[in-house]
Amino acid sequence: MDKTKHKTDRDDALKLAKMAVMGVLTPVHVPKPEIREQRAIIKYRKNLDGRINRIKNGIRSSFANRGIEIDSGARAWHTGRVHIDSFRTPITLCNADDLWKGQLDLELTQLDALTAEMQAVEDRLELFAADNAMIQLVMTIPGVGRKTAELLVAIIDAPHRFKSARHLSSYLGLTPKQYQSGETDGNGRISKRGPKLARTMLLECAWVSLRYNDWSKKTFERIHGGSKTRRKKAGIALARKIAVVAWAMMRDQKAWDPNRALQESAAEPEIQELTTEDTETQESKPKRKAKLIRAKPHAPGPVISDEPKQRSGRGSKPTRRRGSARRAPLKT
Repeated sequence: MDKTKHKTDRDDALKLAKMAVMGVLTPVHVPKPEIREQRAIIKYRKNLDGRINRIKNGIRSSFANRGIEIDSGARAWHTGRVHIDSFRTPITLCNADDLWKGQLDLELTQLDALTAEMQAVEDRLELFAADNAMIQLVMTIPGVGRKTAELLVAIIDAPHRFKSARHLSSYLGLTPKQYQSGETDGNGRISKRGPKLARTMLLECAWVSLRYNDWSKKTFERIHGGSKTRRKKAGIALARKIAVVAWAMMRDQKAWDPNRALQESAAEPEIQELTTEDTETQESKPKRKAKLIRAKPHAPGPVISDEPKQRSGRGSKPTRRRGSARRAPLKT
């Protein structure tokens, strides 16, 4: 009997056609070319920002290693730039002891070029956001700026492709992992699947919205319940809720309404970043061992003599082993 497996493109196409007719295959959303280009330019902007920060940190390190003070924060690159430029020297004119000034000149040249590129990208994205009604709609949420709004619109793209809020949360990687075996059913940390940049910007937006949005502040306080150990979990839960509210606004084509947001958040189950210790059921938790109650030690008795004890050896009393009978001396 011939057991050779025949695998051809025709057989694969036939199997896929049968599965499609049976409705087993799940369709995959393919974004339009302009949406793909928007996602690419947003990711490139993040890359530019990282390169600019690395150069700035390198320049700060060069001055710190030589004990030269410069302004802190953003002032060093605005009003304090004159002080930094006073140390730069073309590398061809540097001596053997001042090569760091030539390196500083090269770093500042790259910094100026990258800053100009970043400004060009920001100007183009601002024009795109001004012409996009979806971005303007999401920006009505207090605390959500242009960068977060344009990223959410690019990631969600077609809001009707998500069946529920949990479907969107799972797509963004903000739902907890689940491990179930027998009677054990525990949730872990968030899955972190999907676009990492979206989770990063949503979390930053959640922390900023606490200063501008009353709904965010009340939601955050309700989730962490006054516990300091749950503040980070409440921040991640708030980031997920902001994404869900933005998705609902895009789906229904309605602007921000704080009363409606409070109603939807109350009816929606909480999905937070949970650790395994927080989500273990009482059946799966190991029983704690009973603590042994030891008796209190007795107070020390009176000191009989302050003289040191006599060392064992010649002239000392023979010791007797505990539990063993003393042998009689052998007769000679």
